[in-house]
Order: sequence, then C-alpha cells, then structure tokens
Amino acid sequence: MDVDELVSAGATQQVAAMRSGALTARDLTVATLAAVERENARLNAVVELLTDDAFDAAAEADRRRADGDDGPLLGVPIAIKNELDIAGRVTTLGTRAITRPATADAELILRIRRAGMVPVATTTLPELVAFGFTESETYGITRNPHHLDHSPGGSSGGSAALVAAGAVSAATASDGAGSIRIPAASCGLVGFKPTHGTMPSSGGWHGLSTQGGLAQRVTDAALYLQALGSFDTDLVDAAATDPKPMRVGLSTSASAATRASPLDPQVRGALDLVASLLAGAGHDVREVSIPYGLEAKLLTVRFLAGIRDMAAASDEPATLEKRTRQIARLGRPFGPGSIARARDAGDRWGAAVHDDLGVDILLTPVMSGPALPIGHFDGRGGIRTALGMNKFYPYTAQWNHAGTPAVSMPMGRTDAGLPLAVQLIARRGDDATLMSLAGWLERTQA
Repeated sequence: MDVDELVSAGATQQVAAMRSGALTARDLTVATLAAVERENARLNAVVELLTDDAFDAAAEADRRRADGDDGPLLGVPIAIKNELDIAGRVTTLGTRAITRPATADAELILRIRRAGMVPVATTTLPELVAFGFTESETYGITRNPHHLDHSPGGSSGGSAALVAAGAVSAATASDGAGSIRIPAASCGLVGFKPTHGTMPSSGGWHGLSTQGGLAQRVTDAALYLQALGSFDTDLVDAAATDPKPMRVGLSTSASAATRASPLDPQVRGALDLVASLLAGAGHDVREVSIPYGLEAKLLTVRFLAGIRDMAAASDEPATLEKRTRQIARLGRPFGPGSIARARDAGDRWGAAVHDDLGVDILLTPVMSGPALPIGHFDGRGGIRTALGMNKFYPYTAQWNHAGTPAVSMPMGRTDAGLPLAVQLIARRGDDATLMSLAGWLERTQA
C-alpha cells in the first residue's frame, strides 16, 4: 500500500506502516495535507490548514519513534473540529461573533499532542454547533462527498466530510444532540458517542455534549477513544471480540415536539436487515416502544439553555445569525434550578430505560431518512429550524440526555447512492459491549 492509499486506510494501518519503517510521520503528513487541500476545494470542510504546526508535530513524532516511543496513535494525522481550543488560534464555533484567540489548548488537544498525533486542519461546523447541518453565513456550505448536493449533517459536518472523502483517517467530533451520529449516518462513517464522562473536553450544554470521534472503521474508532479517553474495559479488544447473546430492542419510536417525519422505507429496510442478522446470530430481538415521557423531553431545557449561554459568551453577540439569536432567546426562562432538575431527570431516565424495556441494546434509526439536501432549512427562522430538525432527527438527542453510549453504523446505500445507517444504544458504562457489537456488525458486512 503506497502513502496515498494509507491516507484513508485508518489509524490502525497507518501506525503499523510507521512501526515497520515503511513510511515516516512526515511522509504521511505531506500526503494528508495534499489530500485535505484537494478535497476541500469541492467540499468546503476546512476552516484553517495547520501546515506549519503539522510539520512540526510530524517531526516530533518521528523523533519520538526513533527514540523508542511506540504509542498507539503516534504520527497519525487528525482533523480538529473548530470547537476545541488551540492556543493562539480563534476557536470560531462557526461564527464571526468569536474573535479572540484561545489562551491555552483544550484538554483533548493536550492529550492529542501527548499521544503524538498530527493535527492537520480545523474543520467547519454550523454556528455555535447548534444545527444538524453544516451551513453558515460565516463559512458557507459544507458538502457531502457522496453527493455534493446533500449535507454531511452537523454539527461535526466538516470532520465527517473529510473522513468520508478519504482526506484524513481521523477527526475529532462532539455530540450534544446527535452531532457525531448524524454526520456519521449522512456520510457512511462509524460515529461512536461514548458514555458521558469518559472523554476530556466534554460537558457542554449542561452535560448534554460529549467528545467522540469519526472514522471509517470500528477498530479505528476504538483505538482513538481508548487512547484518549478513560474506559474500564479495553475498547480495542472489545471491537475484535464477538458479543455474547443479548436482548435487543428494535424500535422506531420517535421523540419529536410535533410529528416526526415518516421513516424512509430504505432506512426501515436497513433496520430490519440488522435485526435479522442479530437474530440469526442468536440474539433475542423484539420490537419495543421507548417511553419518551416528561423526563426524557426535559433535554430541551439543557439544549436551549446551552445555546443561550454560548451566545451570551461570544465576543460580538449582535453579529450572530438571526436564527441563532432566536433560538438563544428561547433559553432565557431557564435558570439554574430548571437546568439542575432537567439534568436529574436525564440521569434517572437514562439509568432505567434499558431495564424498564427488558433489553441490553436498543436498535433504532439515526435519522428519518438519508442525508438532507443542501439548503433544506433555508429561509426558516429559529423556531421553525429547531422544530424541523427535531422532526427529521428525532432519534438521537434523548441519548445525550441519558448519557448513554450510542453508535451510528453504516448499512449500505440508497438507490441514489446516499449512505444508510442504524443506531445501537447501550446502557451507561457498557461502551465495550457496544463496541463489540459494532465490530461484529461491521465484520458481517465485510
């Protein structure tokens, strides 16, 4: 495999090649930067190329390897969602309203540097990470590499677009209401949202948001999370181990403020296929109805208060997009007491939902259909945009509220060539079980 092929081969194969001496971190960085520039010309997924810093980091990685360092991610290029502070650079959060450079690296960036990874670019996102599509007045439209007229989702849309295009093997991503899983489903990637509290630089939107990552393969997602997070069980080993028989609840229950969008028949077909595969492997699969009562719906308090707080903390709030300001205003009524009660409700609901249903794993859609067309939400104000997203994405945010691990797994393509996906959800702390199931499902599709 030559260096250009290794750019998209995944961290596991990249590290193996560098360990063997087949290439250096600098070789891989040169090829990755070229791929990012090439793909960005059609995708608009990059906020800033980090060329000089990348070469410095690659040189340091090669020096460390020559000195005997053999870290699991040493020398691996990575794209950084432009929400993580990098000292001396503006963390734009997709808006012109933030102008001051960060004074220090975020904790996850510090761990990425300690691991010897090579940040090559920062990636686009919607304003204040508030939307499930990556289109903003400041940075324009980010496009889906599978179909340029469709969205890569959001808010980790730039990260997803670059990984799906094969320009970089790994990218940071965060998930406050589906922002890892929605782009993963839109772009045909593995998007693993871990148990809340396991990854550094998490906890935004009053605990709704957690860091995770995007990759093309389960083993690479496991390697990234294991190396940078804090887990009780080795996720890399779990990804390579078939799961024990489990009780699986298949559900199309949706949590929408109005009526959820009809489920696309091809999405339903992907769900039924996975259910059949699981049943054929000896798992007990049954249909269940998820109880989205008041405790589950209180996630809205945390989401709206989180956007309000981010808007207020920006340097020039008056320059925020109109619909962002409208959504931020919806969070004004929620004080500390309301937020605390909402967090407690999410903890209670998340701790009980699997046991109440008598299942170990839930199998659901990620979205109501495949990736939305570019401009789907054009001309809508804040409330209509929020309700529209809730209508099309009614399967993800509640698992942020619950704090449970969830993964979006690619499951083929539509007739038009757009990716299809399913979501698997485990109990809090069962990340290894979920990774094991994800690895098995990927192997069945190989």
